[in-house]
Amino acid sequence: MNTTILVLGASGQIGTELTQKLREVYGETNVIASDIREGNAEMMASGPFEIIDATCKETILSVVQKYNVNQVYLLAAMLSATAEKFPQKAWDLNMSSLLAVLDLAKEKHIQQVYWPSSIAVFGSSTPKNNTPQQTIMEPSTVYGISKISGEFWCNYYHQKYGVDVRSIRYPGIISWKTKPGGGTTDYAVDIYFKAIEDKKYECFLSENTRLPMMYMPDAVNATIQLMQEKSENIKIRTSYNLSAIDFTPKEIAAEIQKHLPDFQITYKPDFRQAIADSWPSSINDDHARKDWNWKHNFDLETMTKDILKNLKK
Repeated sequence: MNTTILVLGASGQIGTELTQKLREVYGETNVIASDIREGNAEMMASGPFEIIDATCKETILSVVQKYNVNQVYLLAAMLSATAEKFPQKAWDLNMSSLLAVLDLAKEKHIQQVYWPSSIAVFGSSTPKNNTPQQTIMEPSTVYGISKISGEFWCNYYHQKYGVDVRSIRYPGIISWKTKPGGGTTDYAVDIYFKAIEDKKYECFLSENTRLPMMYMPDAVNATIQLMQEKSENIKIRTSYNLSAIDFTPKEIAAEIQKHLPDFQITYKPDFRQAIADSWPSSINDDHARKDWNWKHNFDLETMTKDILKNLKK
């Protein structure tokens, strides 16, 4: 059977690049991008696009039937910093969209679901260093509360209805192609843009705030690899810890200064500092590496070189 994929939330930070990669892998006409509004020019030109409110099950179903979709990647979500400003909207979007898609899978309209979780499921009581797969999870943000709830909904639908739903707890994701979208780890995206444009950056986190991070190509590859793995090898149906690198604002600034010696960073922590302080400093992802052979390709040095090279073009 041909793989036909619907990406909900395709215009977001991860969705933009994941959709393009999926089109390379599966063919442009076999990957239907969708969002609440039109995507960028490249996305609109490279394959089918549908306007979809991800909380509307009937609209999703109509598109699934129109294209004979058998996989749904549900990326629509309100991220951590934005969700703190609009808690009810964030809960409604993040939960209603997931339950709509899980129900469609339960009803056999689709065969496979991908849904991302986040390190936001952890909290200040979680072990901060080398955070294990199974540990104390007491999130203190609306985003984290929605993600931990979503993880257990995914596991429930798998156990009770046999739904093949798969998930990754993303760390901070860094990309040069899409500007920040309201996440607490977004400083590590914005800092590169500001380094090129202004040669200075005011960071909203303190200099020694260590967080787990990942370069977008690694995140995209991990997501597709997870979805392509045989079902029997997917042992965890809540969400897999995933890790690549971890660093502080001070360390990323020092790496940038190797290429741009005039770059200056200052620090003015805001409300996002408390969110970051509740998250792990580093993640143990041994289960992902063992169950589906996950490996990352980029460290801080190689990522920084690649981002600056592309932003200077």
